Amino acid sequence: MADPAPAHLDPSALGTKEYWDTLYTRELTNHAANPQDEGTVWFDDADAQAKMVAYLDEHCSNPDHEPLHHEPLDPSRAAVLDLGCGNGSLLFALRDEGWEGRLLGVDYSARSVELAGRVGGGRKGEREVEFKVWDVLNGPLSEVAVAVAVEGESETETAAGWDVVLDKGTFDAVSLSGERDGQGRRICEGYGERVLQLLRPGGIFLVTSCNWTEAELRDWFETKTRPTEAGARLRLAGRIEYPSFHFGGVKGQTISTLCFEKASN
Repeated sequence: MADPAPAHLDPSALGTKEYWDTLYTRELTNHAANPQDEGTVWFDDADAQAKMVAYLDEHCSNPDHEPLHHEPLDPSRAAVLDLGCGNGSLLFALRDEGWEGRLLGVDYSARSVELAGRVGGGRKGEREVEFKVWDVLNGPLSEVAVAVAVEGESETETAAGWDVVLDKGTFDAVSLSGERDGQGRRICEGYGERVLQLLRPGGIFLVTSCNWTEAELRDWFETKTRPTEAGARLRLAGRIEYPSFHFGGVKGQTISTLCFEKASN
């Protein structure tokens, strides 16, 4: 059995809000001077963004593939939440691929959200992608709630979880924070629990990391993430392949992307 006490990364400036505010202030200035400069696309050297979009297209919405849950996602309706949205590039890429449902990007840096909004403002002829200042670890869940019509009661709406929650480097940044929560844990230890609260039953969490291996991500989200009171937990549902390397007889890769499903058992 895995050790319940997780190993941690040493705290770094990349785990502070000040670092990201400074970075996105600079990227806002660059974008104002040259609108073609839309800022950093994280893990672009590994083509992670395109691979994540392709994975959702091929494995989650294509009925020719075995679905991850009881039915494939419908790109015309699926609600997608991007945690730590940066300049919004991942959601814009999904919109370009025909994901027409609600797309919301959140970030605790107001400067990030401002940049994403400005980049999105230059994109015409499509349904708007939403961006909001919200802290994944501390923000009220009601502020990012998904409302859906109850079948047979078109005038009534009820809260529901997100179909897809995305993370491209945000858990990495959270893992580099030295902050602790009210229980004395490093704040990254509560990240998976928040993801579970955001997902609907059967919803999926697609996470990309350069700081954690596949085995470590599985440990974080399958083993060390506490199940909900109803018994829902995160369960591995798939992975994305990247070019691998061999060193000292061990096979590895520079980044990892895993897909987890919110499962009841």
